[in-house]
Amino acid sequence: MRGARAGVVAALAATVVGIAAAAPVATTPSPTHATALVAQVSAPGQPSGATELFQAPPTASGGGQFVFPADGSVLRIGTSTAATTAQVGTSSSAEGSVRALAVSVFGGDVVAESVVVRAGVAAGPAGATGDAGMSSITGLVVLGQPIAATGNVQLPLADWGTLDILSATSSTSDAPRTAESTASGLRIRLIAEHNGLPAGSEIVVGLATARAVAQPAASTTPPPRRPDGSSRGSGGAFEPGKGPVTRPRPLPSAPREPGRSIPGAPPELVQPAPEVTARLSQGGYVFPVFGSAAFGNTFGAFRADVAGKWHHGEDLVAPMGTPLLAAASGTVFSVGWNDVGGWRVWLRDDAGNEFYYAHLSAYSPLAVNGKRVRAGDVLGFVGDSGDADGGLPHLHFEIHPVDLLQYGYDGVVAPYPFLVAWRRAEDIAFSAGRTYRLGQDSTGRPVAAAQAGAVLLEAEDISAASGLVPGALQRALAGGARRPAAGP
Repeated sequence: MRGARAGVVAALAATVVGIAAAAPVATTPSPTHATALVAQVSAPGQPSGATELFQAPPTASGGGQFVFPADGSVLRIGTSTAATTAQVGTSSSAEGSVRALAVSVFGGDVVAESVVVRAGVAAGPAGATGDAGMSSITGLVVLGQPIAATGNVQLPLADWGTLDILSATSSTSDAPRTAESTASGLRIRLIAEHNGLPAGSEIVVGLATARAVAQPAASTTPPPRRPDGSSRGSGGAFEPGKGPVTRPRPLPSAPREPGRSIPGAPPELVQPAPEVTARLSQGGYVFPVFGSAAFGNTFGAFRADVAGKWHHGEDLVAPMGTPLLAAASGTVFSVGWNDVGGWRVWLRDDAGNEFYYAHLSAYSPLAVNGKRVRAGDVLGFVGDSGDADGGLPHLHFEIHPVDLLQYGYDGVVAPYPFLVAWRRAEDIAFSAGRTYRLGQDSTGRPVAAAQAGAVLLEAEDISAASGLVPGALQRALAGGARRPAAGP
């Protein structure tokens, strides 16, 4: 990895300062971007050094060893990787990530086994989120003392400097939709001369920034891709490695998804599931991505290749290979390939509600049709299969409440309020997700339309105390539905 010229360092510094200042966003949308830098050393009146600055869109990556100066007396990194990716459109997203191993500053004053920094963002027509809390440091030792690395902590370095650990900032804007995040691993500032560097010097290890803007104009969706990279045609169904074949009959329980489907997961796509601990809500629901993920409220946005031409779920941006968790205890079904969703899996909970996971890169051994799983079990891993090929790795997640299953694939609710609640290990009723209702266009096809009225954020069952028949009031409020709406 080569040292960068002072101009590159200055440009990066300006970028970081701009993000930290959270300047007002212009009304005209600008392309999203992400940056990643493994390390930089700046000293007043002395030569500076830095690793290569990687920028996206679309993608950029690299890595290697870094020492400064030549003898490594100021900074030494055994090996590193840096990557950026960004996707511009109606739903914009970006991510920057850095991983540095065997880090040593000032000959051992500060050492770390690994520094991992990530900043991710996503934005859609109705919302945006930024997540800079996906970073970690292991084996951190400062002035001979082991330190548990936690976010946004500053430590004194004797009488010669300060150390900022896992600094992170995020911001959003309403018009246009946008989300900005920046994260750094280790940042040392000298307040007095030390080891040959003057006061005012700064050393940074691990720096990632990301910014996303939801474009107002609908983008054209690229042709869906298959596992071998070929485009979807008009012929028969596609079986990986065998070319066009006769379209298989779907399983009796499989919903009618857009595109052709092929049941079953090839053995090479099944990999061991890591041990994870998930935070369950009181109702037994779990955020479907293990760890942090960025997502914007894009339910109902334009999509060219699905029923009704609208987005039936939410896209959760996370690093490739991130474990995906069962949102509830239930039964797995419809495991296999779909032209649009790629490698996908469905889950039906004990109440009959169904959850759809798409664009997987691999499955866990639990992803077997008819397999009983518990909330928090690993079902698969984040990827970019199907029509997400070449884009940002993410999970496309849908919620199909039991009372809406009569509408088939279009019987969905907006996942955004559930994702926010489940991330906090809280519960909300499925009716709260009905940001959109089903309507019809001039040709009779289903479309998403805004639903007027109040949204129920919290409720308490008083039937036992009042003597009401359980569910009677809910059925009355629902307009005489045959059965009460399912909820956590």
